[in-house]
Amino acid sequence: MIFIFGGAYQGKLEYAMKNYSITEVCDCGDGREPDLSADAICGIAGYVMECVKNGRDAALFFEGNSEALRDKILINTDVSSGVVPVDRQEREFREMNGRVNILLAEMADKVIHVFCGIGKTMK
Repeated sequence: MIFIFGGAYQGKLEYAMKNYSITEVCDCGDGREPDLSADAICGIAGYVMECVKNGRDAALFFEGNSEALRDKILINTDVSSGVVPVDRQEREFREMNGRVNILLAEMADKVIHVFCGIGKTMK
């Protein structure tokens, strides 16, 4: 698995498309569950937010599907910087998204941080 992360609008998907053979992308930005048949899964934060809203732990999905994710490229937004939200649900989202990022980084063979469209391999 390759895990690509970075801030919003930093070119994560574009970086992945340019550097890897991707034919099908599943965008979970609308909150839908990731489609494991796609080569790349992006917008994971949208799925995480949907899990927060419905009282589910997003990490369980990724842990439970670790075998199916082995050959995938997973792309998620890092929301750990900036002001901590006042809204309880937004704080829960921020924490759960961070925990999902930690899990995906642990599971991944390669971890890439993208900033301004430039990828830096971290693992």
